[in-house]
Parts: sequence; structure tokens; C-alpha cells
Amino acid sequence: MGNSPMTTYPGRDQAERTFEQIIGNSAALESVLEQVAQVAPTDSTVLVEGETGTGKELFAHAIHNASSRCGRPFIKLNCAAIPLDLLESELFGHERGAFTGAIAQKIGRFELADKGTLFLDEVGDMPAALQPKLLRVLQEQEFERLGSGRTHKVDVRLIAATNRNLAMMVNQGTFRMDLYYRLNVFPITLPALRDRREDIPSLVRHFVEVFSRRMGKQIERIPADTMVAFQCHSWPGNIRELQNLVERAIITAQDGVLPNPLSQVRMTSLASSPATPSRESERSRILETLEQVGWVVAGPNGAAARLGYKRTTLMAKMKRYGISRYNPPEAIPGALPKPMPRDAAELRSHAPAFPAMVP
Repeated sequence: MGNSPMTTYPGRDQAERTFEQIIGNSAALESVLEQVAQVAPTDSTVLVEGETGTGKELFAHAIHNASSRCGRPFIKLNCAAIPLDLLESELFGHERGAFTGAIAQKIGRFELADKGTLFLDEVGDMPAALQPKLLRVLQEQEFERLGSGRTHKVDVRLIAATNRNLAMMVNQGTFRMDLYYRLNVFPITLPALRDRREDIPSLVRHFVEVFSRRMGKQIERIPADTMVAFQCHSWPGNIRELQNLVERAIITAQDGVLPNPLSQVRMTSLASSPATPSRESERSRILETLEQVGWVVAGPNGAAARLGYKRTTLMAKMKRYGISRYNPPEAIPGALPKPMPRDAAELRSHAPAFPAMVP
């Protein structure tokens, strides 16, 4: 298989220039890598947003590798994978006897990441009780281990990631506003795979090369109809789903030909072109994206940029589909009316957010 294109970063040497495993050259990807190149040399906090499976950890690694902290610790922690009662200990560490079961001293992730980078994945799942403690470390670069009164100073660059809408969570009162603004110093939104379909052939060839070498199989040909099927699929699981399906295809491949693993998967109808969605799916995608970005249309992190449209094009489509932030659901064709809120808390959750400001 031929080599897949990689975008490189103009830095110190070849090992540090390559954004490892970030495959593709679409306009959407190039825009993200340009942002990575801008923020990497700084020590600023970065918030990487995007759907599940878009490669947020890879981009966090790219930022670290292109920074002056390259070669120093890159420590990661998935906030959603740690039980709530253990997360504080994982972040800040504990002393022996700090709680039942603490039979030895433990060094936390912040301390391990000193002089390096800490990557907090799924930061939107952080419990409310821990959010002010994280805010303090970000502001003061200091903390105490559980069970200790000694203050530890650290020098840590934080990269956070989430597939949730933190701005909406702030409006709903489930995420601290001050922490959100401290994390949101430099936001980077990763495009979904369906928004960078031109990168799919390069990604397929890359994964075929990786898995065929790992399994000791020789794949000599990818049929055109198989590649078209890959490009037409909606990819709700994004690159992770693509990677897993290519691995499945390699396992079942015979005679050096890659089979179509999507033959039993429901295909998304994209009319004559993979980039032309049906009217209903396009309307749903626009609505979903607008809600994700808090109904911001323009700007680098607005809905138009996420969808790959010009601002005027998106406005025209919103008008055509009857999409308006302040329209009640029953005013939109085919929409079902929302049930009435059951209590005060639910009423607050239904309240519209303040209009987002775009510089």
C-alpha cells in the first residue's frame, strides 16, 4: 500500500514536525492543524471539542509534541472512566491513611505532569464538587494531596477535551462558568468524519496498511465500490468506527482483496454525491450542530464552519428548512411539540441560552 499523506508542522526536527497518525489533507483538517500550530508553542490551556471518535487525544499529543514541553511528561486521565470517589485522588494524589484503603502514598496526575502536559479527557463529566479544585490548580498552579496540608507547586500545561456542549451545561447550571472560561482559552473543534469525506480514502489505506502488517496479511486491492461505500457511510462513530470496520475487513479478506464490511450496515442515502445529504438528514444535521454551538452561526467555531458552509449558505438553508432558534417546535414542519416542564428545575433547563457573542 502507498504512503498516506500526513500534514507536518514547521518546527525543530523531523521527529517533532510530524503530526503522528493525523491522516488527511481536507480543508477542514488543514484548518484545525493551523490552529494547532498556532497554539502549540504557547503554554495556554486548550479545549478540544468534537464528537466521539474524532481523535481528540491524537490532537492533544500533536499539541504537546509541537511545544517546548515535548520530551517531558504527557499524562492523560479520562474523567468519565474513574469512579467519582477516586477521581480527586487520581488528580491530586493522597497520603497514606487519607481514607479507608489508602495504604500507601499516591502521586496524582498533576504532580506526574509537572513541567509537562496533562490531558483531561471527558472533562464535562467532572463532578461539580471537584470543579472548583481544578479551577484553583489552573489559576494558581498549586494543590494539596488528600490527607496533607502541604501545598505543592506545579508547572503544568492543561489540554482538556469533551464531546459535550460545555456552554449549554453552563446555562443549565451543571458546569461552573468560571471553570468553563478558564478551560476555553483556545478552543479547537474537530470536524466529524462525515464533514471531511475526502480524507476517507487516505484513512482507509492507512488502516489497511497498519492492520495487514499486524495480521501478516497482504492486501493488494481495494475495490472501487468498497471505497465508495466507505465514502457514503454516515460514520456516527467517526474515525474510531472506520478503524474498527477496516480491521474487520482485514480479518475476513481473501485473495488479497479488501471486502466491503458495510454490506450489512445500513447505508446513509446521499443521492448522487457523497457530499449531498437528503433534505431531512441535512435539516437534522443543521439543527443538531446549531444546538451544539449554542446557535452561533458565524465565526471559526460557529455552525457554518462546523458544517463546511459559508455563513450566507447556512442562513439560506435555515430559511429554506424553517429553522429558527425562537420558533416553537410546532412551527417547524414535521416537529413534535415538547411536553410541558414538570418542575422548576426542568423549567430552567428549557430556558433559552443568552445569544452567543462572536468577535
